Amino acid sequence: MRTIKQLTLAVVTSALLFGCGSTGEILSTPVENIDTIPLKVSDLTEAEKHNWGHLDLVKDTVPGMSVDKAYAEIIKKKKGKKVIVAVIDSGIDIDHEDLNDVIWTNKDEKPNNGKDDDNNGYIDDVHGWNFLGDGYDEQLEYVRILASGNTNHPDYTRAQAEYEKQSQKWLQRKTQYEQVSQQVKDADETLTKHFGKKDYTQKEVGAIKTEDQALSQAKQIAQYMYGNGVASMADAVKEINEALESINDRLNYHLNKDFKGRKNGDNPDDMSTKFYGNGNVKPVKKTESHGTHVAGIIAAERNNGKGANGVANNVEIMSIRTVPNGDEYDKDVALAIRYAVDNGASVINGSFGKSFSPHSDWVRDAIAYAAKNDVVFVHAAGNDSKNVDIEPNFPDDNVNGQEISDTYIRVGALAPKYGSGLLAGFSNYGKNNVDVFAPGASVYSTTPENEYQTKGGTSMAAPGVAGVAALIRSYYPKLSAAQVKQIIMDSGLPIKTKVIVGGDTNNIKPFADVVKSGKIVNAYNALIMAAKMAQ
Repeated sequence: MRTIKQLTLAVVTSALLFGCGSTGEILSTPVENIDTIPLKVSDLTEAEKHNWGHLDLVKDTVPGMSVDKAYAEIIKKKKGKKVIVAVIDSGIDIDHEDLNDVIWTNKDEKPNNGKDDDNNGYIDDVHGWNFLGDGYDEQLEYVRILASGNTNHPDYTRAQAEYEKQSQKWLQRKTQYEQVSQQVKDADETLTKHFGKKDYTQKEVGAIKTEDQALSQAKQIAQYMYGNGVASMADAVKEINEALESINDRLNYHLNKDFKGRKNGDNPDDMSTKFYGNGNVKPVKKTESHGTHVAGIIAAERNNGKGANGVANNVEIMSIRTVPNGDEYDKDVALAIRYAVDNGASVINGSFGKSFSPHSDWVRDAIAYAAKNDVVFVHAAGNDSKNVDIEPNFPDDNVNGQEISDTYIRVGALAPKYGSGLLAGFSNYGKNNVDVFAPGASVYSTTPENEYQTKGGTSMAAPGVAGVAALIRSYYPKLSAAQVKQIIMDSGLPIKTKVIVGGDTNNIKPFADVVKSGKIVNAYNALIMAAKMAQ
């Protein structure tokens, strides 16, 4: 599940403008009527940007999940039960300063002795398991289908059409980004020469008065970048180069039919082998930051004076490295879910997904296994601006519309503004197959090597909901996983306004038409409802 580089996507689309307590105590009443909440017109403060998903729509006029309010008015100093949340994702930096005290440890496994001490089939699985081995880069699933050469594959024709469309799109995007990169680099060099320094300011750029065409164009480009939230032209160059790196990954690995990515020695089409990979759950490189970011949204240590606050306290994060730079394998996902269930997780977060799934039945059986064993599975809806009632996104929990799990929650992404722009433009949606929406655009969280970044995607919305599920399971542990799902869906804030769907200003629908619950997740209301249900 790729995150969204909102700045650079905006740059590309406009670049050619430049010429190229388990007590059950009820302390409060839930918030229900939000029709009178005004649209926040001022920019978010830096503190709000770093914490907007925890804010309260009524108090702060920002569509967060009322997490801070829940702690202040309901949780207070209550002691909850420890909850294990499995993060099925890329590697997690388990030594990060904001995560190192919330990492799950398998107490029945002796570290680094080369033995399966707990007899679960996985050797030295001290903090989870790594199904990828040393692998990192991978193809997309439809490229694997084509690379197999099996023209009788039921998805071969659809895969071929998708490949042709995407290859053309990404080659064109590479050309566009290279043009923008050169323009921004040239503008930065022109301004640096003009000011005689590299650390010139936005104010200084704005004060330029010139008839020199090159300098005038450099000013225009810089002001456009500043208008898109870039602090400096150096940052703009950095972000565009990162986007170019991502595009090259797409072409060199994801869309390359000749690329061989799997490095764990296992056959992904043979479910008879289950115990492969290793116990190293960390990222193989610093850029493998997705899992660390997701883990921080759920459980970064709260109020420790460091970068970010997780939604849930009383959490232990189980790291299951399963999601590469490319599409995950169905077999790895199915086994990761089963590993999480069998080793004590009561909530699983899955911030990944794809449109082709040759062994979707394996994953669906694992989701049903999680439900049978009282585990909540939270899944990101996807970042394709699509209606997943019509165009599939895997994994899912239904066969021909019939759900096989009552504990699976699919989550769409919100932007930090209330009104018609509430839905993040990239977010998938669906009246039948997306359950709730939660903060997902521009979310600040942990990244490897004690760093923090803002990322956007439904990948960021799902762990927020997983955190709320963990809060409920911690403070009201007698509630079942199915009850937790129902609480999250029923306790959210109902949105009455119409919203722009899929980022298309011509596609405006009532919010209730794009999500099953018709609501955005609210931790404060969820804990109130949980307390009532637990009585």
